[in-house]
Amino acid sequence: MANMNRRSFLGLAGLGAAGVVGVGAFGRAPWGTWYAAADVLPEYLAGTTLEAVATPIGSSGYRTLTAGPGWPVIVRGELAEAKSGREERRAALASFVQMTDMHVLDAQSPMRFEYLHPFTGSAFRPHETLTTHGLASLVSRINSLSGGPHTRRSFDAVVTTGDNTDNKEHAELGWLLATLNGGTFRPNTGALDRYEGVQNSGSDLYWNPESPIRDMYKKAGFPEIHGLLGAALAPVTSPGLRTPWYCVFGNHDDSVEGTVPSGIPPLEAMYTGSIKIEGPDSEQARAIGSAASSDPSALPALLAAVTTPPRIVTPDGNRAPFTPRQFIAAHLDPRNTGPGPVGHGFAPDAGETGIGYYSFEIAPGVVGISMDSTNRAGFVDGSLGEAQFRWIERTLESGSSRYYDTGGRPMTQSRDDTYFLLFSHHTSDTMDNLVPDPENPAERRHSGAELVALLHRFPNVLAWVNGHTHENKITARTGPTPVQGFWEINTASHIDFPQHARIIEVADNRDGTVSVLTTLIESDSPYQASHGDFSQSGLASLYRELSFNDIHADPKLMGASGDHNTELLLPSPRA
Repeated sequence: MANMNRRSFLGLAGLGAAGVVGVGAFGRAPWGTWYAAADVLPEYLAGTTLEAVATPIGSSGYRTLTAGPGWPVIVRGELAEAKSGREERRAALASFVQMTDMHVLDAQSPMRFEYLHPFTGSAFRPHETLTTHGLASLVSRINSLSGGPHTRRSFDAVVTTGDNTDNKEHAELGWLLATLNGGTFRPNTGALDRYEGVQNSGSDLYWNPESPIRDMYKKAGFPEIHGLLGAALAPVTSPGLRTPWYCVFGNHDDSVEGTVPSGIPPLEAMYTGSIKIEGPDSEQARAIGSAASSDPSALPALLAAVTTPPRIVTPDGNRAPFTPRQFIAAHLDPRNTGPGPVGHGFAPDAGETGIGYYSFEIAPGVVGISMDSTNRAGFVDGSLGEAQFRWIERTLESGSSRYYDTGGRPMTQSRDDTYFLLFSHHTSDTMDNLVPDPENPAERRHSGAELVALLHRFPNVLAWVNGHTHENKITARTGPTPVQGFWEINTASHIDFPQHARIIEVADNRDGTVSVLTTLIESDSPYQASHGDFSQSGLASLYRELSFNDIHADPKLMGASGDHNTELLLPSPRA
Protein backbone atom coordinates (compact mmCIF):
# COMPACT_ATOMS: atom_id res chain seq x y z
CA MET A 1 0.00 0.00 0.00
CA ALA A 2 1.08 3.55 -0.49
CA ASN A 3 2.61 5.55 2.36
CA MET A 4 0.48 8.19 4.06
CA ASN A 5 2.26 10.72 6.21
CA ARG A 6 0.36 13.97 6.30
CA ARG A 7 -2.17 14.92 8.93
CA SER A 8 -5.51 15.77 7.41
CA PHE A 9 -9.19 15.25 8.02
CA LEU A 10 -12.04 14.64 5.61
CA GLY A 11 -14.51 17.49 5.37
CA LEU A 12 -18.04 17.57 4.14
CA ALA A 13 -16.94 19.38 1.02
CA GLY A 14 -14.50 16.61 0.20
CA LEU A 15 -17.24 14.00 0.17
CA GLY A 16 -18.98 15.49 -2.82
CA ALA A 17 -16.25 17.42 -4.55
CA ALA A 18 -16.10 16.45 -8.22
CA GLY A 19 -17.54 17.52 -11.52
CA VAL A 20 -19.63 15.47 -13.88
CA VAL A 21 -17.55 13.57 -16.38
CA GLY A 22 -18.45 11.99 -19.68
CA VAL A 23 -22.02 12.61 -20.77
CA GLY A 24 -23.74 12.05 -17.42
CA ALA A 25 -25.18 14.43 -14.88
CA PHE A 26 -25.53 14.50 -11.10
CA GLY A 27 -28.70 12.81 -9.94
CA ARG A 28 -29.46 11.06 -13.23
CA ALA A 29 -30.16 7.47 -12.22
CA PRO A 30 -29.32 4.81 -14.83
CA TRP A 31 -32.77 3.24 -14.44
CA GLY A 32 -34.30 6.34 -16.03
CA THR A 33 -35.81 8.14 -13.02
CA TRP A 34 -34.81 11.24 -11.08
CA TYR A 35 -34.67 10.91 -7.31
CA ALA A 36 -34.61 13.84 -4.94
CA ALA A 37 -32.86 13.55 -1.58
CA ALA A 38 -36.16 12.97 0.24
CA ASP A 39 -37.42 10.28 -2.14
CA VAL A 40 -37.54 6.65 -1.06
CA LEU A 41 -35.15 4.75 -3.29
CA PRO A 42 -36.06 1.39 -4.80
CA GLU A 43 -35.32 -1.58 -2.56
CA TYR A 44 -32.61 -2.90 -4.85
CA LEU A 45 -30.49 0.22 -4.20
CA ALA A 46 -30.57 -0.23 -0.43
CA GLY A 47 -27.26 -1.01 1.24
CA THR A 48 -25.17 0.75 -1.39
CA THR A 49 -23.74 4.25 -1.59
CA LEU A 50 -26.54 5.05 -4.01
CA GLU A 51 -28.72 5.13 -0.88
CA ALA A 52 -26.43 6.62 1.81
CA VAL A 53 -22.78 7.43 2.51
CA ALA A 54 -20.85 7.75 5.78
CA THR A 55 -20.69 11.50 6.43
CA PRO A 56 -19.06 13.38 9.35
CA ILE A 57 -21.07 15.45 11.80
CA GLY A 58 -19.43 18.84 12.25
CA SER A 59 -16.47 20.37 10.50
CA SER A 60 -13.48 20.00 12.82
CA GLY A 61 -11.96 17.95 15.63
CA TYR A 62 -12.85 14.35 16.41
CA ARG A 63 -16.11 13.64 14.62
CA THR A 64 -18.73 10.94 14.62
CA LEU A 65 -20.42 9.80 11.42
CA THR A 66 -23.97 9.68 10.16
CA ALA A 67 -25.81 8.60 7.02
CA GLY A 68 -25.36 11.32 4.42
CA PRO A 69 -26.99 11.57 0.98
CA GLY A 70 -26.17 8.82 -1.47
CA TRP A 71 -23.91 9.46 -4.41
CA PRO A 72 -25.25 9.80 -7.95
CA VAL A 73 -24.28 7.67 -10.92
CA ILE A 74 -21.82 9.42 -13.22
CA VAL A 75 -21.83 8.32 -16.86
CA ARG A 76 -18.33 8.39 -18.31
CA GLY A 77 -18.08 8.55 -22.06
CA GLU A 78 -14.35 8.96 -22.70
CA LEU A 79 -14.18 5.63 -24.56
CA ALA A 80 -17.66 5.44 -26.15
CA GLU A 81 -20.77 7.57 -26.48
CA ALA A 82 -23.77 6.71 -24.32
CA LYS A 83 -26.84 6.09 -26.47
CA SER A 84 -30.36 6.82 -25.31
CA GLY A 85 -32.63 3.95 -24.42
CA ARG A 86 -29.79 1.59 -23.49
CA GLU A 87 -31.23 0.99 -20.01
CA GLU A 88 -34.23 -0.80 -21.52
CA ARG A 89 -32.19 -2.70 -24.13
CA ARG A 90 -29.25 -3.92 -22.08
CA ALA A 91 -28.60 -7.54 -21.17
CA ALA A 92 -26.71 -8.43 -18.01
CA LEU A 93 -23.53 -10.44 -18.61
CA ALA A 94 -21.86 -10.56 -15.18
CA SER A 95 -22.06 -9.14 -11.67
CA PHE A 96 -19.39 -9.43 -8.97
CA VAL A 97 -17.94 -7.70 -5.92
CA GLN A 98 -14.36 -6.50 -5.48
CA MET A 99 -12.96 -6.47 -1.94
CA THR A 100 -9.46 -5.11 -1.51
CA ASP A 101 -6.76 -4.23 1.02
CA MET A 102 -8.51 -5.70 4.03
CA HIS A 103 -5.26 -5.97 6.01
CA VAL A 104 -6.45 -8.51 8.59
CA LEU A 105 -3.99 -7.63 11.32
CA ASP A 106 -2.37 -9.07 14.44
CA ALA A 107 -1.95 -5.88 16.43
CA GLN A 108 0.13 -7.57 19.16
CA SER A 109 2.81 -9.11 16.95
CA PRO A 110 6.44 -8.39 17.93
CA MET A 111 7.32 -8.09 14.24
CA ARG A 112 5.73 -4.72 13.65
CA PHE A 113 7.08 -1.20 13.13
CA GLU A 114 4.31 0.85 14.79
CA TYR A 115 6.83 3.45 15.96
CA LEU A 116 7.39 4.51 12.33
CA HIS A 117 3.93 6.04 12.00
CA PRO A 118 5.14 9.66 12.39
CA PHE A 119 7.06 9.04 9.14
CA THR A 120 4.74 6.47 7.50
CA GLY A 121 1.18 6.80 8.74
CA SER A 122 0.19 3.23 7.85
CA ALA A 123 2.65 1.77 10.38
CA PHE A 124 0.07 2.26 13.15
CA ARG A 125 -3.67 2.83 13.03
CA PRO A 126 -5.80 3.51 16.10
CA HIS A 127 -8.39 1.00 14.86
CA GLU A 128 -6.08 -1.87 14.02
CA THR A 129 -7.33 -4.20 16.77
CA LEU A 130 -10.72 -4.26 14.99
CA THR A 131 -9.89 -5.37 11.42
CA THR A 132 -11.78 -8.67 11.70
CA HIS A 133 -14.86 -6.93 13.11
CA GLY A 134 -14.90 -4.57 10.14
CA LEU A 135 -14.37 -7.38 7.64
CA ALA A 136 -17.12 -9.56 9.11
CA SER A 137 -19.46 -6.58 8.80
CA LEU A 138 -18.50 -6.16 5.13
CA VAL A 139 -19.21 -9.85 4.52
CA SER A 140 -22.67 -9.32 6.04
CA ARG A 141 -23.25 -6.36 3.74
CA ILE A 142 -22.38 -8.36 0.63
CA ASN A 143 -24.65 -11.20 1.74
CA SER A 144 -27.52 -8.76 2.31
CA LEU A 145 -27.51 -7.56 -1.29
CA SER A 146 -29.59 -9.40 -3.86
CA GLY A 147 -27.18 -8.58 -6.68
CA GLY A 148 -26.06 -5.69 -8.83
CA PRO A 149 -28.26 -2.59 -8.44
CA HIS A 150 -28.30 -1.82 -12.18
CA THR A 151 -28.85 -5.22 -13.79
CA ARG A 152 -30.32 -6.98 -10.70
CA ARG A 153 -28.12 -9.94 -11.64
CA SER A 154 -27.13 -12.08 -8.64
CA PHE A 155 -23.45 -11.94 -7.82
CA ASP A 156 -21.39 -14.40 -9.84
CA ALA A 157 -18.26 -13.99 -7.71
CA VAL A 158 -16.39 -12.01 -5.08
CA VAL A 159 -12.74 -11.19 -5.81
CA THR A 160 -10.24 -10.01 -3.20
CA THR A 161 -7.48 -7.99 -4.87
CA GLY A 162 -4.65 -8.41 -2.40
CA ASP A 163 -3.27 -7.29 0.96
CA ASN A 164 -5.67 -9.76 2.49
CA THR A 165 -3.39 -10.00 5.53
CA ASP A 166 -1.23 -7.22 6.90
CA ASN A 167 1.97 -9.00 7.90
CA LYS A 168 1.82 -12.48 6.35
CA GLU A 169 1.23 -14.28 9.66
CA HIS A 170 -0.43 -17.67 9.92
CA ALA A 171 -2.72 -16.20 12.60
CA GLU A 172 -3.87 -13.42 10.26
CA LEU A 173 -4.42 -15.92 7.43
CA GLY A 174 -6.54 -18.13 9.68
CA TRP A 175 -8.72 -15.17 10.71
CA LEU A 176 -9.09 -14.11 7.07
CA LEU A 177 -10.24 -17.54 5.92
CA ALA A 178 -12.62 -17.93 8.86
CA THR A 179 -14.18 -14.54 8.11
CA LEU A 180 -14.66 -15.14 4.39
CA ASN A 181 -15.79 -18.77 4.74
CA GLY A 182 -17.73 -18.41 8.00
CA GLY A 183 -16.94 -19.32 11.58
CA THR A 184 -16.12 -18.11 15.07
CA PHE A 185 -12.57 -17.30 16.20
CA ARG A 186 -10.65 -15.12 18.65
CA PRO A 187 -8.56 -12.39 16.95
CA ASN A 188 -5.90 -12.73 19.63
CA THR A 189 -2.31 -13.97 19.85
CA GLY A 190 0.09 -14.25 22.76
CA ALA A 191 -1.48 -14.13 26.22
CA LEU A 192 -4.99 -15.55 26.40
CA ASP A 193 -6.19 -13.16 29.10
CA ARG A 194 -4.76 -9.76 28.19
CA TYR A 195 -3.74 -7.40 25.39
CA GLU A 196 0.02 -7.00 24.87
CA GLY A 197 0.42 -4.32 22.21
CA VAL A 198 1.35 -0.68 21.86
CA GLN A 199 -2.12 0.61 22.76
CA ASN A 200 -1.53 0.04 26.47
CA SER A 201 2.18 0.90 26.35
CA GLY A 202 1.75 4.28 28.04
CA SER A 203 3.71 5.88 25.19
CA ASP A 204 2.24 9.14 23.91
CA LEU A 205 3.16 7.95 20.41
CA TYR A 206 0.02 5.78 20.30
CA TRP A 207 -3.67 6.01 21.17
CA ASN A 208 -4.00 4.47 24.64
CA PRO A 209 -7.81 4.09 24.85
CA GLU A 210 -7.92 2.80 28.41
CA SER A 211 -5.52 5.36 29.92
CA PRO A 212 -5.91 9.07 30.75
CA ILE A 213 -2.46 9.77 29.27
CA ARG A 214 -2.52 12.76 26.89
CA ASP A 215 -1.09 10.93 23.91
CA MET A 216 -0.93 12.52 20.46
CA TYR A 217 -4.30 10.99 19.54
CA LYS A 218 -6.11 12.29 22.61
CA LYS A 219 -4.68 15.72 21.84
CA ALA A 220 -6.50 15.38 18.51
CA GLY A 221 -9.76 14.61 20.34
CA PHE A 222 -9.70 10.81 20.59
CA PRO A 223 -11.76 9.50 23.53
CA GLU A 224 -10.96 7.23 26.43
CA ILE A 225 -12.82 3.93 26.03
CA HIS A 226 -12.25 1.67 29.00
CA GLY A 227 -12.62 -2.03 28.28
CA LEU A 228 -12.04 -1.67 24.52
CA LEU A 229 -8.87 -3.73 24.25
CA GLY A 230 -10.35 -6.71 26.05
CA ALA A 231 -13.51 -6.47 23.96
CA ALA A 232 -11.43 -6.39 20.77
CA LEU A 233 -9.94 -9.79 21.66
CA ALA A 234 -13.30 -11.48 22.32
CA PRO A 235 -14.60 -14.07 19.82
CA VAL A 236 -15.77 -12.82 16.43
CA THR A 237 -18.43 -14.63 14.41
CA SER A 238 -18.70 -14.23 10.65
CA PRO A 239 -21.53 -15.59 8.51
CA GLY A 240 -19.09 -16.22 5.66
CA LEU A 241 -19.67 -15.19 2.08
CA ARG A 242 -22.56 -16.85 0.26
CA THR A 243 -20.91 -16.27 -3.10
CA PRO A 244 -17.88 -18.12 -4.53
CA TRP A 245 -14.78 -16.03 -3.93
CA TYR A 246 -11.37 -15.76 -5.56
CA CYS A 247 -8.09 -14.56 -4.09
CA VAL A 248 -5.33 -12.33 -5.47
CA PHE A 249 -1.89 -11.83 -3.90
CA GLY A 250 -0.80 -8.48 -2.45
CA ASN A 251 2.59 -7.29 -1.24
CA HIS A 252 1.45 -7.53 2.40
CA ASP A 253 0.67 -11.22 1.74
CA ASP A 254 4.27 -11.79 0.70
CA SER A 255 6.66 -9.37 2.45
CA VAL A 256 7.33 -8.33 6.05
CA GLU A 257 4.94 -5.42 6.68
CA GLY A 258 4.42 -5.34 2.90
CA THR A 259 7.91 -3.96 2.32
CA VAL A 260 10.82 -5.98 3.70
CA PRO A 261 11.85 -9.12 1.76
CA SER A 262 11.20 -12.48 3.35
CA GLY A 263 13.99 -14.74 4.51
CA ILE A 264 16.01 -12.44 6.79
CA PRO A 265 16.53 -14.84 9.75
CA PRO A 266 16.57 -12.34 12.66
CA LEU A 267 13.32 -10.79 11.44
CA GLU A 268 11.68 -14.16 10.88
CA ALA A 269 12.60 -15.09 14.46
CA MET A 270 11.06 -11.90 15.85
CA TYR A 271 7.57 -13.00 14.76
CA THR A 272 7.43 -15.83 17.30
CA GLY A 273 9.71 -14.29 19.91
CA SER A 274 9.04 -12.34 23.09
CA ILE A 275 10.81 -9.04 22.29
CA LYS A 276 8.56 -6.22 21.07
CA ILE A 277 10.13 -2.83 20.29
CA GLU A 278 7.62 -0.09 21.08
CA GLY A 279 9.49 3.20 21.27
CA PRO A 280 12.99 3.74 19.90
CA ASP A 281 14.19 7.32 19.86
CA SER A 282 13.30 9.35 16.78
CA GLU A 283 16.70 9.08 15.12
CA GLN A 284 16.77 5.31 15.53
CA ALA A 285 13.22 5.10 14.20
CA ARG A 286 14.12 7.23 11.20
CA ALA A 287 17.09 4.98 10.40
CA ILE A 288 14.94 1.85 10.71
CA GLY A 289 12.31 3.32 8.41
CA SER A 290 14.90 4.25 5.81
CA ALA A 291 16.42 0.78 5.88
CA ALA A 292 13.02 -0.90 5.56
CA SER A 293 12.40 0.85 2.25
CA SER A 294 15.92 0.91 0.80
CA ASP A 295 18.36 -1.41 2.60
CA PRO A 296 16.52 -4.23 4.42
CA SER A 297 19.73 -6.14 5.11
CA ALA A 298 20.68 -3.39 7.59
CA LEU A 299 17.55 -3.89 9.71
CA PRO A 300 18.80 -6.62 12.08
CA ALA A 301 21.75 -4.51 13.23
CA LEU A 302 19.62 -1.39 13.58
CA LEU A 303 16.98 -3.22 15.62
CA ALA A 304 19.62 -4.81 17.84
CA ALA A 305 21.09 -1.36 18.51
CA VAL A 306 17.82 0.12 19.87
CA THR A 307 18.60 1.33 23.39
CA THR A 308 15.03 1.80 24.66
CA PRO A 309 14.06 -1.24 26.75
CA PRO A 310 11.73 -3.52 24.76
CA ARG A 311 8.47 -4.96 25.98
CA ILE A 312 8.46 -8.64 26.92
CA VAL A 313 5.37 -10.29 25.44
CA THR A 314 4.01 -13.83 25.37
CA PRO A 315 5.53 -15.70 22.41
CA ASP A 316 3.13 -17.47 20.04
CA GLY A 317 3.93 -19.93 17.25
CA ASN A 318 0.74 -18.92 15.43
CA ARG A 319 2.48 -15.68 14.53
CA ALA A 320 4.98 -17.50 12.31
CA PRO A 321 5.19 -15.94 8.82
CA PHE A 322 3.82 -17.94 5.90
CA THR A 323 5.40 -18.34 2.47
CA PRO A 324 3.48 -17.77 -0.78
CA ARG A 325 3.21 -21.54 -1.20
CA GLN A 326 1.76 -21.90 2.29
CA PHE A 327 -0.70 -19.07 1.58
CA ILE A 328 -1.90 -20.93 -1.52
CA ALA A 329 -1.97 -24.30 0.27
CA ALA A 330 -4.23 -22.85 2.97
CA HIS A 331 -6.72 -21.80 0.31
CA LEU A 332 -6.55 -25.28 -1.23
CA ASP A 333 -7.21 -26.98 2.11
CA PRO A 334 -10.72 -28.54 1.89
CA ARG A 335 -11.48 -27.13 5.34
CA ASN A 336 -11.25 -23.64 3.81
CA THR A 337 -13.42 -24.16 0.73
CA GLY A 338 -16.40 -22.26 2.15
CA PRO A 339 -18.77 -21.26 -0.67
CA GLY A 340 -16.09 -22.36 -3.16
CA PRO A 341 -14.45 -22.84 -5.44
CA VAL A 342 -11.87 -25.29 -4.13
CA GLY A 343 -8.62 -23.31 -3.92
CA HIS A 344 -10.42 -20.00 -4.49
CA GLY A 345 -8.89 -19.80 -7.96
CA PHE A 346 -5.45 -21.26 -7.31
CA ALA A 347 -4.60 -24.35 -9.37
CA PRO A 348 -4.56 -27.73 -7.56
CA ASP A 349 -0.77 -27.94 -7.77
CA ALA A 350 -0.09 -24.26 -7.01
CA GLY A 351 0.85 -25.09 -3.43
CA GLU A 352 3.88 -26.90 -4.87
CA THR A 353 4.64 -24.70 -7.90
CA GLY A 354 4.02 -21.37 -6.13
CA ILE A 355 2.24 -20.03 -9.22
CA GLY A 356 -0.16 -17.38 -7.93
CA TYR A 357 -1.90 -16.43 -11.19
CA TYR A 358 -4.83 -18.12 -12.92
CA SER A 359 -7.94 -17.50 -15.04
CA PHE A 360 -11.53 -18.28 -14.08
CA GLU A 361 -15.01 -17.98 -15.55
CA ILE A 362 -16.93 -15.18 -13.87
CA ALA A 363 -20.02 -15.87 -15.97
CA PRO A 364 -20.65 -17.46 -19.38
CA GLY A 365 -18.58 -15.55 -21.92
CA VAL A 366 -16.88 -13.42 -19.23
CA VAL A 367 -13.46 -14.52 -17.94
CA GLY A 368 -11.35 -13.14 -15.12
CA ILE A 369 -7.56 -13.13 -15.25
CA SER A 370 -6.07 -13.04 -11.76
CA MET A 371 -2.50 -11.75 -11.82
CA ASP A 372 0.23 -12.01 -9.19
CA SER A 373 1.89 -8.59 -9.31
CA THR A 374 3.98 -9.03 -6.16
CA ASN A 375 7.73 -9.18 -6.50
CA ARG A 376 9.28 -11.91 -4.35
CA ALA A 377 12.28 -9.64 -3.88
CA GLY A 378 10.12 -7.53 -1.57
CA PHE A 379 9.37 -3.79 -1.49
CA VAL A 380 6.03 -2.05 -1.87
CA ASP A 381 5.52 -1.88 -5.62
CA GLY A 382 5.22 -4.77 -8.03
CA SER A 383 5.80 -6.12 -11.54
CA LEU A 384 5.16 -9.25 -13.60
CA GLY A 385 7.60 -11.99 -14.53
CA GLU A 386 8.12 -12.98 -18.16
CA ALA A 387 6.34 -16.33 -17.81
CA GLN A 388 3.23 -14.70 -16.35
CA PHE A 389 3.30 -11.87 -18.89
CA ARG A 390 3.38 -14.33 -21.82
CA TRP A 391 0.66 -16.46 -20.19
CA ILE A 392 -1.59 -13.39 -20.04
CA GLU A 393 -0.90 -12.72 -23.72
CA ARG A 394 -1.76 -16.32 -24.67
CA THR A 395 -4.92 -16.30 -22.54
CA LEU A 396 -6.18 -13.11 -24.19
CA GLU A 397 -5.31 -14.37 -27.65
CA SER A 398 -7.17 -17.66 -27.07
CA GLY A 399 -10.43 -15.76 -26.44
CA SER A 400 -10.20 -13.14 -29.20
CA SER A 401 -11.36 -13.47 -32.79
CA ARG A 402 -9.48 -10.28 -33.59
CA TYR A 403 -6.59 -8.50 -31.93
CA TYR A 404 -3.50 -6.49 -32.81
CA ASP A 405 0.08 -7.75 -33.03
CA THR A 406 3.01 -5.93 -31.45
CA GLY A 407 3.37 -3.78 -34.54
CA GLY A 408 -0.25 -2.63 -34.39
CA ARG A 409 -1.43 -4.76 -37.33
CA PRO A 410 -4.95 -6.27 -36.99
CA MET A 411 -5.08 -10.05 -36.73
CA THR A 412 -8.11 -12.33 -37.12
CA GLN A 413 -8.69 -15.95 -36.25
CA SER A 414 -11.54 -18.39 -35.79
CA ARG A 415 -12.36 -18.07 -32.10
CA ASP A 416 -15.36 -17.50 -29.89
CA ASP A 417 -15.00 -14.03 -28.40
CA THR A 418 -14.67 -13.75 -24.63
CA TYR A 419 -14.96 -10.61 -22.54
CA PHE A 420 -11.96 -10.25 -20.22
CA LEU A 421 -11.56 -8.50 -16.86
CA LEU A 422 -8.14 -8.52 -15.23
CA PHE A 423 -7.45 -8.42 -11.50
CA SER A 424 -4.26 -7.53 -9.66
CA HIS A 425 -3.19 -5.94 -6.44
CA HIS A 426 -0.97 -3.26 -7.95
CA THR A 427 -2.08 -0.48 -10.28
CA SER A 428 -0.49 0.31 -13.63
CA ASP A 429 1.59 3.12 -12.10
CA THR A 430 2.75 1.11 -9.06
CA MET A 431 4.29 -1.72 -11.09
CA ASP A 432 7.80 -0.42 -11.64
CA ASN A 433 9.65 -2.68 -9.18
CA LEU A 434 11.85 -4.57 -11.67
CA VAL A 435 14.25 -6.08 -9.11
CA PRO A 436 14.95 -9.70 -10.15
CA ASP A 437 12.91 -12.44 -8.49
CA PRO A 438 15.23 -14.33 -6.08
CA GLU A 439 13.64 -17.63 -7.15
CA ASN A 440 14.20 -16.87 -10.84
CA PRO A 441 16.89 -14.16 -11.06
CA ALA A 442 17.37 -14.50 -14.82
CA GLU A 443 13.69 -13.90 -15.62
CA ARG A 444 12.79 -10.54 -17.11
CA ARG A 445 10.31 -8.40 -15.13
CA HIS A 446 7.59 -6.34 -16.86
CA SER A 447 6.23 -2.98 -15.73
CA GLY A 448 2.69 -1.66 -15.53
CA ALA A 449 3.24 0.42 -18.65
CA GLU A 450 4.16 -2.72 -20.58
CA LEU A 451 1.01 -4.45 -19.34
CA VAL A 452 -1.14 -1.50 -20.44
CA ALA A 453 0.42 -1.75 -23.91
CA LEU A 454 -0.34 -5.47 -24.01
CA LEU A 455 -3.97 -4.99 -23.00
CA HIS A 456 -4.43 -2.32 -25.69
CA ARG A 457 -3.81 -5.04 -28.28
CA PHE A 458 -6.98 -6.92 -27.29
CA PRO A 459 -10.39 -5.23 -27.83
CA ASN A 460 -12.05 -7.90 -25.66
CA VAL A 461 -10.40 -6.46 -22.53
CA LEU A 462 -13.03 -4.38 -20.73
CA ALA A 463 -11.35 -3.48 -17.44
CA TRP A 464 -8.37 -3.95 -15.16
CA VAL A 465 -9.51 -4.00 -11.49
CA ASN A 466 -6.97 -3.38 -8.71
CA GLY A 467 -6.21 -1.97 -5.25
CA HIS A 468 -2.94 -1.18 -3.41
CA THR A 469 -3.20 2.63 -3.29
CA HIS A 470 -6.24 2.61 -0.93
CA GLU A 471 -7.79 5.18 -3.27
CA ASN A 472 -10.94 5.30 -5.38
CA LYS A 473 -9.75 6.12 -8.88
CA ILE A 474 -11.16 5.14 -12.28
CA THR A 475 -9.07 5.90 -15.36
CA ALA A 476 -9.92 5.60 -19.04
CA ARG A 477 -7.00 3.88 -20.78
CA THR A 478 -7.46 5.16 -24.32
CA GLY A 479 -6.04 2.90 -27.01
CA PRO A 480 -4.67 3.56 -30.51
CA THR A 481 -8.19 2.99 -31.89
CA PRO A 482 -11.53 3.42 -30.07
CA VAL A 483 -12.05 -0.31 -29.68
CA GLN A 484 -8.63 -0.77 -28.04
CA GLY A 485 -9.42 1.22 -24.90
CA PHE A 486 -10.24 -0.21 -21.48
CA TRP A 487 -11.00 1.03 -17.96
CA GLU A 488 -8.65 0.81 -14.98
CA ILE A 489 -10.76 0.56 -11.82
CA ASN A 490 -8.92 1.18 -8.54
CA THR A 491 -10.89 0.83 -5.30
CA ALA A 492 -10.20 2.15 -1.80
CA SER A 493 -9.17 -0.22 0.98
CA HIS A 494 -11.19 -1.68 3.81
CA ILE A 495 -8.75 -0.52 6.47
CA ASP A 496 -8.27 3.18 5.76
CA PHE A 497 -11.26 5.48 5.42
CA PRO A 498 -13.45 5.45 3.30
CA GLN A 499 -13.44 1.63 3.74
CA HIS A 500 -15.16 0.64 0.50
CA ALA A 501 -15.77 -2.44 -1.61
CA ARG A 502 -17.13 -2.19 -5.15
CA ILE A 503 -19.90 -3.91 -7.09
CA ILE A 504 -19.03 -4.25 -10.78
CA GLU A 505 -21.64 -5.21 -13.39
CA VAL A 506 -21.10 -5.88 -17.09
CA ALA A 507 -23.94 -5.32 -19.55
CA ASP A 508 -24.31 -5.48 -23.32
CA ASN A 509 -26.33 -2.42 -24.33
CA ARG A 510 -27.26 -4.02 -27.67
CA ASP A 511 -26.40 -0.83 -29.50
CA GLY A 512 -22.72 -1.39 -30.23
CA THR A 513 -21.60 -0.48 -26.71
CA VAL A 514 -20.89 -2.26 -23.44
CA SER A 515 -21.37 -0.74 -19.99
CA VAL A 516 -19.27 -1.55 -16.94
CA LEU A 517 -21.29 -0.26 -13.99
CA THR A 518 -19.58 0.36 -10.64
CA THR A 519 -21.24 0.90 -7.26
CA LEU A 520 -19.38 1.40 -3.99
CA ILE A 521 -20.60 -0.26 -0.80
CA GLU A 522 -19.76 0.11 2.90
CA SER A 523 -20.01 -2.44 5.69
CA ASP A 524 -23.39 -2.97 7.34
CA SER A 525 -22.31 -1.65 10.74
CA PRO A 526 -24.18 1.41 12.11
CA TYR A 527 -22.74 4.77 11.13
CA GLN A 528 -22.69 5.65 14.81
CA ALA A 529 -22.68 3.55 17.99
CA SER A 530 -22.06 4.29 21.63
CA HIS A 531 -18.41 4.04 22.61
CA GLY A 532 -19.52 1.63 25.31
CA ASP A 533 -21.21 -0.67 22.79
CA PHE A 534 -18.84 -3.65 22.67
CA SER A 535 -21.14 -5.81 20.57
CA GLN A 536 -19.60 -7.00 17.32
CA SER A 537 -21.61 -4.47 15.29
CA GLY A 538 -20.72 -1.71 17.76
CA LEU A 539 -17.02 -2.48 17.41
CA ALA A 540 -17.36 -2.58 13.61
CA SER A 541 -18.97 0.86 13.79
CA LEU A 542 -16.08 2.11 15.92
CA TYR A 543 -13.65 0.64 13.38
CA ARG A 544 -15.05 2.95 10.71
CA GLU A 545 -15.25 5.98 13.03
CA LEU A 546 -11.65 5.64 14.21
CA SER A 547 -10.40 5.22 10.65
CA PHE A 548 -12.13 8.46 9.66
CA ASN A 549 -10.51 10.32 12.57
CA ASP A 550 -7.05 8.76 12.19
CA ILE A 551 -4.52 11.60 12.39
CA HIS A 552 -2.99 10.29 9.16
CA ALA A 553 -6.30 10.09 7.24
CA ASP A 554 -5.91 11.30 3.66
CA PRO A 555 -8.92 12.89 1.90
CA LYS A 556 -7.43 12.01 -1.49
CA LEU A 557 -8.35 8.37 -0.90
CA MET A 558 -12.05 9.17 -1.24
CA GLY A 559 -11.66 9.99 -4.92
CA ALA A 560 -13.93 12.25 -6.96
CA SER A 561 -17.52 11.65 -8.05
CA GLY A 562 -16.33 10.07 -11.28
CA ASP A 563 -14.46 7.47 -9.23
CA HIS A 564 -17.48 6.37 -7.17
CA ASN A 565 -20.74 5.16 -8.72
CA THR A 566 -20.30 5.13 -12.46
CA GLU A 567 -21.37 3.81 -15.82
CA LEU A 568 -18.25 3.23 -17.92
CA LEU A 569 -18.96 2.98 -21.65
CA LEU A 570 -16.88 1.03 -24.18
CA PRO A 571 -17.36 0.10 -27.84
CA SER A 572 -18.51 -3.50 -28.06
CA PRO A 573 -15.69 -5.64 -29.48
CA ARG A 574 -18.41 -7.89 -30.90
CA ALA A 575 -20.18 -5.10 -32.77
